[in-house]
Amino acid sequence: MTEGDVVLRTLGALDLDRAARLHREAFVPMGERGWTRQDIAGLLASPGTTGFLVEAKAGDIGVAIARVAADEAELLTVAVSPRHRRQGAGRRLLAAVIEWAGRAGARTLFLEVGFDNPAARRLYQSLGFAEVGRRAAYYARVEGPPADAIVMRLTLKNEERDARE
Repeated sequence: MTEGDVVLRTLGALDLDRAARLHREAFVPMGERGWTRQDIAGLLASPGTTGFLVEAKAGDIGVAIARVAADEAELLTVAVSPRHRRQGAGRRLLAAVIEWAGRAGARTLFLEVGFDNPAARRLYQSLGFAEVGRRAAYYARVEGPPADAIVMRLTLKNEERDARE
């Protein structure tokens, strides 16, 4: 798959089934319950929430959903199809979320990631996220004990805002 084949765009109401399928593909193998169409529709209906979809002619690649409240943003999920991992889709989705959050006035972007997901943690760290906390037994697993969540934060740059202050 070449860069020209891949499109990143805003997630729309007609994409709910696709987003739910991507979420299931990404998280069910990790022992989590994937989000449903209704879960995603409910989130996108909330004020200050948006999503992004990465797709190609060959199929859907990944989805991210985030929200902004006051001067903070939260990455609610990023899910990349297992067959498309380690090809830059996650990084591309995160770049879109970071840019969107900064334009929306957020100063910081928070996320939670499973302690047992070292690949995602490395990606977030490579983008400048720092670990700021831990939530014990945060992620329920279909089988086995729940996993801890690592809370991470990124300070967002907004040159226009920073120049005014």
